[in-house]
Amino acid sequence: MDGQAQVQEVYAASAARLVAQLFAVTGDYAEAQDAVQEAFVRVLARPGRLRQVDNPEAWLRTIALNVARSRYRRRAVFDRLVRSGRLTPADRGVPELSPDHVVLVAALQRLPRATRETVVLHHLADLPVADVAQALGCSVEAVKTRLVRGRRALATDLAETGDPAGALVASTRDRGIRHA
Repeated sequence: MDGQAQVQEVYAASAARLVAQLFAVTGDYAEAQDAVQEAFVRVLARPGRLRQVDNPEAWLRTIALNVARSRYRRRAVFDRLVRSGRLTPADRGVPELSPDHVVLVAALQRLPRATRETVVLHHLADLPVADVAQALGCSVEAVKTRLVRGRRALATDLAETGDPAGALVASTRDRGIRHA
């Protein structure tokens, strides 16, 4: 059995158990999922290592626990910096989202990753095309192509869901988001 097939087999057999165990440790289900996912990502980077381990689930549990501990320590350092006054935290409350924003985010999630990143950086982060190209490590022409494809896909998607795309575009324009 090759390394990737073994990782898939171990994932199918033990991922849910590992998440439940990490949830009990962290008290945060999303954090537990993230830690287990990170453990599997690390194993996928070097799948041959899994064959060298007597108990893959125990080994992955150790990796996931270490990931959770590291993340906890980083959060603790950040919290200390905030309490000391050396950092001012961004608003930690949940931002109010208009129905249009929720619909737009859902439509963005249906775009291919590269197109979604391009559209978000240009239209929501308000970066010029050249800066988007630099951030994504691609050409200006690639950014322009992705923007055209992204806009077309969003217009089609939003029209199919019954949300008037024009209203959504207008609502983003009202918030100062460029449409180039």
